[in-house]
Amino acid sequence: MSMALALAVAAGGLGVSAATAQAAPTSPDQGPPFPYADCIKATAQKGESKSYGKWHCDQLVRKGWVKPPIR
Repeated sequence: MSMALALAVAAGGLGVSAATAQAAPTSPDQGPPFPYADCIKATAQKGESKSYGKWHCDQLVRKGWVKPPIR
């Protein structure tokens, strides 16, 4: 799991943060948007419930940090 995704998940729970804006990816392949499945895994690792994790990832999709899920 990349550090930027962890920062995005943490910043989403705490509101927009300057730390997120300053977090620069180390290579173009590691930058946003991140896969939806990785977002769900990260929220589970942070102890969020499944429903809250889904809501959280949906918010990050709206902000452009996470790719929409394939349905």
